[in-house]
Amino acid sequence: MTICIHNGIVLSGLTSNTQRSAVLIEDSKIKDTFSEERFNKMNFGPEVRLIDAKGNYIMPGFIDTHIHGFKGNGTDTCTTEGILQMSKDLAQYGVTAFNPTMYASETEEMKTKLKAIVAAMGHEEGARIMGVHLEGPFISPERLGVQRPETVKLPDIKLFDELWEAAEGHIVNMTVAPELKGMRELALHCIEKGIILQAGHTNAQYENIVEGIQVGILHSTHFFNAMSQLHHRNPGTVGAILIHPEVSCEIIADGVHVHPDLFKLLGRDKNRAQIVLVTDALTPTEQKGEHLFANGEEIVFKDGCFHRKADDVIAGSSLTMKKAIKNIVQFGYPLTDAIKFASVNPARIMKYTHKGILSPTYDSDILVMDKLFSIKLVMIEGKIVKNKLEVQ
Repeated sequence: MTICIHNGIVLSGLTSNTQRSAVLIEDSKIKDTFSEERFNKMNFGPEVRLIDAKGNYIMPGFIDTHIHGFKGNGTDTCTTEGILQMSKDLAQYGVTAFNPTMYASETEEMKTKLKAIVAAMGHEEGARIMGVHLEGPFISPERLGVQRPETVKLPDIKLFDELWEAAEGHIVNMTVAPELKGMRELALHCIEKGIILQAGHTNAQYENIVEGIQVGILHSTHFFNAMSQLHHRNPGTVGAILIHPEVSCEIIADGVHVHPDLFKLLGRDKNRAQIVLVTDALTPTEQKGEHLFANGEEIVFKDGCFHRKADDVIAGSSLTMKKAIKNIVQFGYPLTDAIKFASVNPARIMKYTHKGILSPTYDSDILVMDKLFSIKLVMIEGKIVKNKLEVQ
């Protein structure tokens, strides 16, 4: 099928364009982008479906590389059916690709969950499952957050290979603590398999992070959170990430996990190409109910995020990607930067070579969003999964 979405402001992720333009989609790929003036001179036959964007933004779909669950489904219970429902629900919020993210748990449980996720891949009716993000088990017991201490392991290549086999090679990114004994060997092993390694849940000293960079740990997990902080005598993980331009960083833009004014510091110290928006959303996100659970523990929603009921520790985010986009703009970034953070950068860092921008030969993962950040249309690889626009 050929579709042309026109009369919108195309924010491709490559250039800033304020003129009304069009995107031509053929089958599952972007065929061309061109001005509205050229569109008006073209003669499309009845076989081409025309969609008027009504002056709204036409932009790449969001890619969430760190998300545990959504609307009651996720990697907590982790059934194939639940992950597929999560895919459908995320698409309605503008997410066109995601990495289901697993907390550390007992080895056999992790293997079972990995198999359930892999079984869902290729059967999605919504956001595409790109592969799994392992948030553990090779993390620091001193920076657990709400992860369970009994699930944490020292680096173990044999254990990793068991997880890799269960995932059939579909582990895309993994959060690790660079300071752990044996991490250098494990990191080199993972880099050979093409895994993106992220420093997170780490109590590393500055020197540990520098050593991690040397072996390819070049991304970081929920920057500022669950990591050793900046100190004038030892910059720690936070300082190392700010100092070294080659290290990219996830960040949770809910205004709770990270103070809004720290985004100004981030914008001054990190190249715009090195910032990635993630939700780190827990399974009850956008779900109503009194008894909510994540990672096997009861949680409550208050002050803008989830807290563990037992001790009030922040358990995780209730953020959506479209809300993250809105927030980052309110924090002072232009929308063009927000699109880089939510689409362009995660695709490049995760090596999704045909996603993240609107350009010929790329997958047609496309959103139409109005100036109030409401999603009007979602297309994933040529299939329209949400449409609130009038079809001509």
